[in-house]
Amino acid sequence: MKKIITILFVTVLFGCQENPKNITNSKDYDPYLITSNTPSKDLLQEEFKFWQKEFNNDSTHLMEMSRLAGMHAALFGITGDISELKTSEKLIKKSLDVSARNKDSYMRSLAHNYVSQHRFKEAKVLLDSAYTFPDNHKETEMMLFDVTMELGDYKSADTFLGKIKDPKDFNYLIRLAKWSDHSGNLEAAIKYMEQAKKIAEERDNKGLKLWVYSNIGDFYGHAGRIQDSYNSYLKTLAIEPDNHYVKKQIAWMIYSSEKNTKEANRILDSVMTNHKAPDYYLLKGQMAEFDGNTSEAKKEYNKFIKATENPDYGGMYNTYLIDLYADRAPEKALKLAAMEITNRATPETYQLLAYAQLKVGDKEAALKTIEEYVEGKTSEPKALFHSALIYKANGMKEKVASLKEELMGATYELGPIKAKEIENL
Repeated sequence: MKKIITILFVTVLFGCQENPKNITNSKDYDPYLITSNTPSKDLLQEEFKFWQKEFNNDSTHLMEMSRLAGMHAALFGITGDISELKTSEKLIKKSLDVSARNKDSYMRSLAHNYVSQHRFKEAKVLLDSAYTFPDNHKETEMMLFDVTMELGDYKSADTFLGKIKDPKDFNYLIRLAKWSDHSGNLEAAIKYMEQAKKIAEERDNKGLKLWVYSNIGDFYGHAGRIQDSYNSYLKTLAIEPDNHYVKKQIAWMIYSSEKNTKEANRILDSVMTNHKAPDYYLLKGQMAEFDGNTSEAKKEYNKFIKATENPDYGGMYNTYLIDLYADRAPEKALKLAAMEITNRATPETYQLLAYAQLKVGDKEAALKTIEEYVEGKTSEPKALFHSALIYKANGMKEKVASLKEELMGATYELGPIKAKEIENL
């Protein structure tokens, strides 16, 4: 985790609102939109040069390989360049092959890399192997919880959560929060995240604070606590001014909550100068669609599709593509959804399959998928929205009415376009 310090002005903490209807204020985040301000990347590249030189002198040394693998992974996080993640993968694999000791450590590192690539089944195989080693079981158990959650194996995830139970441990609390959120208890999830935040602040650990401020900001947003979400994102930027994820989240806030697409696009444009990722085009397309600019929306969506055609991405953007193709090319969406189910069979992936089935005209199959794999198994807003559409297509008015009431409280998370569709349910 990057550890960058910058000055946090009082106005950043509390914000000064020119428009009382809006929570955000450009004065709060403008200092972080300076595209030449990239301290995370600058510091990492200096260290990278040193270790690359050492590695060039002897490419068999494990320490150099490990350091470089970590730096390439960090560069992927900072720049969005997928080739950095693939380079990291190659270096970890080489380290695993030549190492005589600590193989479980390299297995966890490679599994972490695979998780970033959404290769969850392969990550699980590696972690199962790492778990056979006598040392560092807790580290492996934490990752096994993460991966089994992604794979939809909630029984195993619950077992691993029990193995690492420690109410005073940061790593346990953030996973307990994830479990609570999955179980539909957002209030409990926030409570555990706030306990984790307290630990991070008491330790004054910048890496932990970075993680928890950005993630609890998301939880606050899901709960409709937009002011708390915004303040938490600003705290993240105060520590790491070039944090692209939080800037994108603020852009979403300005679009979804304040309907200000011009300002949201301005933020995205600054982020895209230094960070390259396909999903920015997707958000830009959504905003153009909201503005009624269909030609611009189509252009941005096509940019997204073209960017994701890079084979290095693998299935990392499948869920986004399924959603996008459902209206444009439903047969393609259906094929991708089937592939995603093979990769990880969760209620969230099954609801995408059901949505694709609905869009190809098979409303009965869609309903069967929802009833068997989704209903009562997730409270994720997009899953509920797609379920409502499928119930409506099958004439199930009471179920639609019940979900519509619930979805009205999730319009911030779903965005303005979906909000209009919810009104018409």
